[in-house]
Amino acid sequence: MEVVVGRVAKAHGISGELAVDVRTDSPEQRFAVGAVVLARPRGGRTRELTVAAARSHSGRLLVRFDQVPDRTAAEELRGALLLGDTADLPPTEDPDEFYDHQLEGLRAELTDGTEVGTVLEVVHSPGGELLSLDRDGQSVLVPFVRAIVPVVDVAGGRVVLDPPEGLLDTD
Repeated sequence: MEVVVGRVAKAHGISGELAVDVRTDSPEQRFAVGAVVLARPRGGRTRELTVAAARSHSGRLLVRFDQVPDRTAAEELRGALLLGDTADLPPTEDPDEFYDHQLEGLRAELTDGTEVGTVLEVVHSPGGELLSLDRDGQSVLVPFVRAIVPVVDVAGGRVVLDPPEGLLDTD
């Protein structure tokens, strides 16, 4: 299974370096020299890229890949998702820590067991994490905090919600 570990924001400089928005808790592992990621450009063909170098710069990583020799090749990757294999992820030590892909697809239910939707994705925002739920074909955002999501049961395939009134309304 693949998981998004970054997104190419733009080309940087003329030597093929890419500015990458990181989407992983372990960028030092995912973007280590010699690491391989899959690049999935919008509307393009997915291909393997091997990390040649990576360094931090202004809240992003600047990454050079062996297969991206110049700015022209780098520009073609603008907006591409960078994917890693979930099998390469280290196990989480904290029982309250989850990888995004573990939550996607879980059934969302209220504390009384009423099913209210399915987790589509985890949205990382400056204010914190949100669960994006599919609720009868509509997307609803739920703050991913213990007060509202008191139970995450990955093995049981569910998250339990205790939302304040009106949070799940789709009107």
